Amino acid sequence: MKFQPTASHFINGEYVEDTAGEQIDVIYPATGEVIAKLHSATPAIIDQALNAAQAAQAEWAAMSGTERGRVLRRAADIMRDRNRELSILETHDTGKPLQETLVADATSGADALEYFGGLAASLTGEHIPLGGGDFVYTIREALGVCVGIGAWNYPTQIACWKGAPALTCGNTMVFKPSETTPLSALKVAEILIEAGAPKGVYNVVQGYGNVGASLITDDRVAKVSLTGSVPTGRKVYAAAADGMKHVTMELGGKSPMIVFDDADMENAVSGAILGNFYSSGQVCSNGTRVFVQKGIKEAFLNRLSERLATAKIGDPLDEDVNFGPMVSENQMNIALGYIEKGKAEGARLVFGGARIEGDGFYMQPTVFADVTDDMTIAREEIFGPVMSVLDFDTEDEVLARANDTEFGLAAGVFTNDLTRGHRIVAGFEAGTCYINTYNLAPVEAPFGGSKMSGVGRENSKLAINHFSEMKTVYVSMNDVEAPY
Repeated sequence: MKFQPTASHFINGEYVEDTAGEQIDVIYPATGEVIAKLHSATPAIIDQALNAAQAAQAEWAAMSGTERGRVLRRAADIMRDRNRELSILETHDTGKPLQETLVADATSGADALEYFGGLAASLTGEHIPLGGGDFVYTIREALGVCVGIGAWNYPTQIACWKGAPALTCGNTMVFKPSETTPLSALKVAEILIEAGAPKGVYNVVQGYGNVGASLITDDRVAKVSLTGSVPTGRKVYAAAADGMKHVTMELGGKSPMIVFDDADMENAVSGAILGNFYSSGQVCSNGTRVFVQKGIKEAFLNRLSERLATAKIGDPLDEDVNFGPMVSENQMNIALGYIEKGKAEGARLVFGGARIEGDGFYMQPTVFADVTDDMTIAREEIFGPVMSVLDFDTEDEVLARANDTEFGLAAGVFTNDLTRGHRIVAGFEAGTCYINTYNLAPVEAPFGGSKMSGVGRENSKLAINHFSEMKTVYVSMNDVEAPY
């Protein structure tokens, strides 16, 4: 098969296979054909990966930050040099258009490796002077073996977003990609070895949920970083808590996007498109509840429909195509099911709403108007190209409604009133907010959510705190006094 990897797993610097594991079929979403067959990790494979990561960790942590950073920066360069072949692989793994993967996937992974590689030499503690000549100094230490659990929407990016800060701090990693998109992370592991990472520093094991559960609960693991759904996050968080493990949870959302009547219409429509239909709507931070002020609602819907009609849907390997298939038949059926719920509950279908006949898992970009806060499509995360447009009158009203959700990943506002824009984002109950744009996630900025949307932050200098801990050392320059 064209995209069949050397073996299913990458452990201790080399490919490893165990065909006793359950078979994983890799399906190209554009055609429905099986393009590779892998095997889920057996207990022996999991043990091998954790042992390799544990054995490599002390040597890796003992290297200077400069040396570790050099490896990560080399890996970033290799990844950029191979961006096209990695993007073609990502398109086959996910179905996302090549036009998109060329600029948003391996490049984002390379950005993370470069950024954290650049930070590595700067990771220091501090000196804290005290009275009488005493002082405290702190030492930043690695946590140990980290486990990364990836999602299927950005497999290359997530493998790097978790791996780069972990490795920068002197940890080693065992990464489990989603069983839906298992191919790309193997290339990340290959590239890190090629860039000079010692064997065992970054390992990849494939598998279903039982493999993730085995990794999370293992005593050799110090930290778990998950990207996934809220139900999965609850289980992983609880399992990690039982062992007092460090966690980062980057979970789902039902994020609001507010469009005031003074907003630039083209920018607001662009933001709504990026926040609902990029990656065929399969983005955790998507702004799927679009609140449009009543005076411009119909104009907004008309312009949105005009622009959606120009979307080029087709072969994702055609670089003119900008809207591809859903990642799997199951995910497509979930989204189509929500469309039926929207119709049944009285929402007005403005655009799309159907599967596209033919090969692959294609469906139309879909817009509902006259959506109310209590409708299922306004409450639950769909993870597909389905936008809900809701009306509003006043600022106070819309902010309260925007926050009326268990989620808190992202939120955005479009307005030309600068003070109102800042006032709204100050009131949002969300971790990642936007003014007059949407869904950008530069590695320099923290990314993550509040409420049920997660714990901790990915990217930026804050991620360093989630992959390391501080040791405090009190030094006395004086005699020790005791009461007896």
